[in-house]
Amino acid sequence: MNLKAQLPNFITLLNLLSGVVGILWVLEGQLLYGAYFVILSAGFDFLDGFAARLLKVQSDMGKELDSLADVVSFGVLPGILLYSLTKAQTDSQVLPYLTLIIPMLSAYRLAKFNLDTRQSDRFIGLPTPANALLLSTLPHLVAHWPELAPWVTSPIALVVIAWATSILLVSELPLIALKFKNSSFADNTYRYTLLCLGAFCFAWLQLAGIPLIIIAYLLLSGVEQLLLKK
Repeated sequence: MNLKAQLPNFITLLNLLSGVVGILWVLEGQLLYGAYFVILSAGFDFLDGFAARLLKVQSDMGKELDSLADVVSFGVLPGILLYSLTKAQTDSQVLPYLTLIIPMLSAYRLAKFNLDTRQSDRFIGLPTPANALLLSTLPHLVAHWPELAPWVTSPIALVVIAWATSILLVSELPLIALKFKNSSFADNTYRYTLLCLGAFCFAWLQLAGIPLIIIAYLLLSGVEQLLLKK
């Protein structure tokens, strides 16, 4: 066995492990901790690709394993989190299950991404890690601003958010990708703007700022597309 070739796969498995442990914590009622495991998984998700490129050991197996791990960490984990949030606030036997559209369309998105050759310099549809970060940090947003609870974490609101973000996953909406071909501000205006806004929101609100960062990401991508069409 080539150990060097297996290092990126091992990091991918850590991504998977983080997602599984996060699910267990959420099922035990530790909903605020879901975000920490999504962030940890996102770190491993970045590192496995970085390691594969650095060591020049990219492989089809690594690509498939990465997608399988991402389904758990960025699909099942946020889906279980919203399911648990919804179930805790309603007597309905149906509403909580409607949030499980998240892992379904996350899996579809990941399979589509593997075959879509258009996503070399920008994303088509909301990336699953971004969606998972948005959903998993909603409890932190409400903890910071309790007055938002009726609009963010009521059962109906959670179902609407689950479906809206899941549709964005598989949409044809072009979105900014943080892939820099050069350091020119003119060529990367929206990327630098997003990074500055993200740093500001995170420094100000910590995890509660992540939903605002994802919303800013969507809005900036929309503005960029509108200006490109002119």
